[in-house]
Amino acid sequence: MDQVSFLLVDDLEENLLSLEALLRREGLNLLKARSGDQALELLLEHDVALALIDVQMPGLNGFELAELMRGNERTRRVPIIFVTAGNTADSRWRFQGYEAGAVDFIQKPIEPDVLRSKAEVFFELFRQRQQIAEQRDELQKQAEALKEADRRKDEFLATLAHELRNPLAPLRNGLDILQRNPAGENSGEIRNMMDRQLVHLVRLIDDLLDVSRVSQGKIELRRDTVRIDGIIRSAIESSRPLIDAGGHELMVDLAEASLWVDGDQIRLSQAIGNLLNNAAKYTPRGGQISIVAAAEGQQAIVRVTDNGVGIPENMKAKVFQLFTQIDDHLNRAQGGLGIGLALVNQLVEMHGGTVDAHSSGPGTGSTFTIRLPLVSAPQIITTSEPQTIELSSFRSLRVLVVDDNPIIADTLGMMLEDIGHQFEAVHDGREALDAAMDYGPDVILLDIGLPGMDGYEVCRAFRSQARFQNTPIIAQTGWGQERDKELASEAGFNFHLTKPVPLGQLQKVFADLA
Repeated sequence: MDQVSFLLVDDLEENLLSLEALLRREGLNLLKARSGDQALELLLEHDVALALIDVQMPGLNGFELAELMRGNERTRRVPIIFVTAGNTADSRWRFQGYEAGAVDFIQKPIEPDVLRSKAEVFFELFRQRQQIAEQRDELQKQAEALKEADRRKDEFLATLAHELRNPLAPLRNGLDILQRNPAGENSGEIRNMMDRQLVHLVRLIDDLLDVSRVSQGKIELRRDTVRIDGIIRSAIESSRPLIDAGGHELMVDLAEASLWVDGDQIRLSQAIGNLLNNAAKYTPRGGQISIVAAAEGQQAIVRVTDNGVGIPENMKAKVFQLFTQIDDHLNRAQGGLGIGLALVNQLVEMHGGTVDAHSSGPGTGSTFTIRLPLVSAPQIITTSEPQTIELSSFRSLRVLVVDDNPIIADTLGMMLEDIGHQFEAVHDGREALDAAMDYGPDVILLDIGLPGMDGYEVCRAFRSQARFQNTPIIAQTGWGQERDKELASEAGFNFHLTKPVPLGQLQKVFADLA
């Protein structure tokens, strides 16, 4: 709470000293001015609880000073007590004083008890006003925090729906295809795809549950003395499909000497794998990712570096917070739920380590560094071979399907072929127009959440070309709220389908178009 300030204004120094002696008390700051001009300067520099102003002063008198105070936003609410040797019983004189802004008058010579009692009232009033202001500010902060939490909750729920629909879409498409033709040519490939998407879906849910368990202290680490290189190899195996899907080059540099830590191999592998996944997601196709392990003093260092989108300065302190995303949702085609880095931070802290992020800014890439305490190597070493995960390739075959997720694009294409149509798939919005010029589609199936150039921009680009002004364009997207449908209509889409798109709904839309 700020110190309470009273302003004493009198052209005679002895009067100021007398007032100061009468009003001196703990917690009270007395400001003194010998003129109206000097008083105005003090009023603009300090918060004043009460001004005691002499009426008769050379130059700017007390009434004129009060009128100037009333004309200034900062000083117009400061209570004024006029101190005067004049006739305070004169009604016209008192009216002039009140009109100038006085709340009271004190007659010279001043009675000490009268002055102290009046000053005490304003002293306490100002204290109460400060307390109310502080309470108001605190309530305002709490309201803003609740508003921000509510906004982040809504954003998280929308993102969760989007991320769950991504694996659900090819699952639904695959099921529809298998139900119509269980022993078809692609049935084995479809089942493998559905299995991988189910694993991805389970991992999303597991990450959510892990964050909740860690936050509540419900995860129990299965500690052992484990080698860092074994943890890293396991993490690479789990992240390799995502790294390869992005066409990234992965450089691995493990320390020559064996580095040992006391920890849960599965959880540490999960933490490092999340860093690799994060690098793969936020690095443009064909990027470079490196992982380095080394010893620095008594710590094992694991450093994951990429040449991806980087981290804005205002986000560096937030990247390890739950549900934090750097880009808006249209650019989060691979953005996940915003829980991966939060989980990394929590798991590393449980192992007595730290993790930090460094980036020189947008477009400069990022470096995440995990530091863990080193321990001595055990006498008996147990190793296990990591399981190799193989990815099936997807073929691209007459409706133009634009989706950055090849699995969704291919399964949609299979559904289209199953109902008698041909398709060609494009995985980048910026390439869609050129592909359409060559392919000449009758219908365009276009995803909204494309990286770089989003679906709204691609649709507007199509509509700007005379050749495609009347071509039916269908939005197929994980963003299915009413506002998303309105935005799609405004951009020029004819239909809006929310992932996963059932075969029956796709059939009905194409029947309507036909």
